[in-house]
Amino acid sequence: MSKERKDRSFIKKPVYPGGTAAYKKFIAENLKYPAAALKNKTEGTVQLQYTINHLGKVIDSKVIKGIGDGCDEEAKRIVSLLEFEIPKGPRKLRVQFKRKTQITFIVPKAQKVTIPVPKPTAIAQNPASSKKSYVYSYVPTKKVKKPETKPSKKSNSYTIVIKQK
Repeated sequence: MSKERKDRSFIKKPVYPGGTAAYKKFIAENLKYPAAALKNKTEGTVQLQYTINHLGKVIDSKVIKGIGDGCDEEAKRIVSLLEFEIPKGPRKLRVQFKRKTQITFIVPKAQKVTIPVPKPTAIAQNPASSKKSYVYSYVPTKKVKKPETKPSKKSNSYTIVIKQK
């Protein structure tokens, strides 16, 4: 005959749904690097303390150690978006929990943008002639509209001339 084990913790602590991996993923997806920090190339770690209410929502956050340039405010904004699950306990207690976290700001590296060059397709290839004809077609994937003061007469067609020696 085995006895039922009693739960050792009287008060259940809040848990982020999905665990630590989901918590880090949420922060990474919602982090917007402040413009002032990008301009000054500010990097570092912001340490925060926040309070979770009995419903699992963050009601208060305080910066313990900041780095400035808008990173402190951005860290507080992200923490205020968090929502936790509080497991049901034997009694309906309304307890507030305090937690600490760190959010690291690293200046994103500039990414190289490469335009894919399509492979040539042979239109007419006569074994008797030594000249080969190729047609290249370039289709832009995204059109970026810039505000213009006067209308322009630019077209989206490109001409590529290939000379064969």
